[in-house]
Amino acid sequence: MELTEALARRRMVRSFSGRPVDAQVVEGIVARALAAPSAGNTRGWDAVLLVGEEETAPFWSATTTADWRVRSRRWPGLARAPVVVALFAHPGAYVARYAEPDKAGAPGGDPRGRLGEDAAAWPVPYWFVDAAFGAMALLLGAAGAGLGACFLGNFRGEEGLREALGVPHDRRYVGAVLLGEPGGDDPRSASLEGPRRARSSMVHRGRW
Repeated sequence: MELTEALARRRMVRSFSGRPVDAQVVEGIVARALAAPSAGNTRGWDAVLLVGEEETAPFWSATTTADWRVRSRRWPGLARAPVVVALFAHPGAYVARYAEPDKAGAPGGDPRGRLGEDAAAWPVPYWFVDAAFGAMALLLGAAGAGLGACFLGNFRGEEGLREALGVPHDRRYVGAVLLGEPGGDDPRSASLEGPRRARSSMVHRGRW
């Protein structure tokens, strides 16, 4: 499938049939996502690939604290996703990379790097930007493979999820991409009923 077609067809699918996805298809989608752009070529994000109910169960258990998600009308369709790709960013990797000579600025400058050691003070958290590039690549890869996919943000259970999946504590959970065959019973999002910003208002030519 052409990239332009994948972009046009891509949408968030929140109901899955539950049928397994060919392992080679999944591996191909994930492998291509790893080629997404990365600030300083740091590649400071990781994907935890969960396939099948046994592997995805800990993800759902950690991220549905207090049963908040199971009360959603979309829960049954989401829970049938056969593949979950949980994305984690590594802020420290970017702090270290941008303290290296080619990124640290002029000779005699701050030895901690031009952006400093305090990740919270960085004007743009590149680790989240790079992980978002990876998530988009996964979504487009799914569309290209004829699969459904959606992105679930980090709302609850980050610490529990790290514990359940054995993720180092210096990583930040960004969100997860669900992959699978569409289930067909996908409730329409209430977000689609509100006003939609015109595309012409989003591009400012020459100046704002």
